[in-house]
Amino acid sequence: MSTTDAVTFWDGVYAGRPAASGPQPNARLTETVTGLPPGDALDLGCGDGGDALWLAGQGWQVTAVDISAVAVERLAALARSHGLGDRVTTVRTDLHRSFPPGGFDLICAHYLHTPFDLDRSTVLRSAAHALRPGGRLLVVDHGSTAPWSWNQDPDIRYPSPREVAEGIGLTPRTWTVERADAPRRIATGPDGRTAEVTDHVLLIRRTA
Repeated sequence: MSTTDAVTFWDGVYAGRPAASGPQPNARLTETVTGLPPGDALDLGCGDGGDALWLAGQGWQVTAVDISAVAVERLAALARSHGLGDRVTTVRTDLHRSFPPGGFDLICAHYLHTPFDLDRSTVLRSAAHALRPGGRLLVVDHGSTAPWSWNQDPDIRYPSPREVAEGIGLTPRTWTVERADAPRRIATGPDGRTAEVTDHVLLIRRTA
């Protein structure tokens, strides 16, 4: 499918619901990043912007990218309204075609799933190479299907964190897997419903 199809789909997803006034950060982000010294962060697939705003509030300089112009425009406005406009840079980016330039101390990819063409292993490999020494790549994937998910395919299989790491194909001389597990939590969807979900969490640190 074309980039135009993907943009239309994701713009429709975000335009089809009210703009979030106070989006919350993902739990796996806050538990991972709290206590780390702030630096430069890249948020891949920023969505409503809860992660980017939280990071900026913790002192990080954040580049937030998404394929949806609706998402990035809403986030830019939110950042300004929260007094964080100088800490959050939003960019509409199709990760299927290009990866943001620069070096980062933290790169997060939360639920970077799409029904359109996206070579995730290549994207995540590019992310790992964009880390500065000591930097971390946090990949949080769905390990179960939430009731509000756009993908309700009963036959879908979610790769384990170790399988995702193997697909990236990083040499252990340069990158270390610090975490690869599948914790559960109670999540709240965009419509306010709650459900128990499983996260697949992969944390990689660049050591050299």
